[in-house]
Amino acid sequence: MLKLFFFCAIIIGVAVLLLAVRILLKKNGQFVKTHVSQSKAMRDRGITCVQSQDFAMRHKSPHAIKE
Repeated sequence: MLKLFFFCAIIIGVAVLLLAVRILLKKNGQFVKTHVSQSKAMRDRGITCVQSQDFAMRHKSPHAIKE
């Protein structure tokens, strides 16, 4: 049982180190930004985040014409 625990702990530790290689070795290293609103290609295509779209639809514009 103890051998299995140490084996799992080593596997998890190696996985965390491999995920952090880019951040640890690169100066000012960061995770890749994967959110829709942070992607230049998505913004160029006019694709936005659902949460942003929902906020825009719920938010009343002060310049809107009253019907």
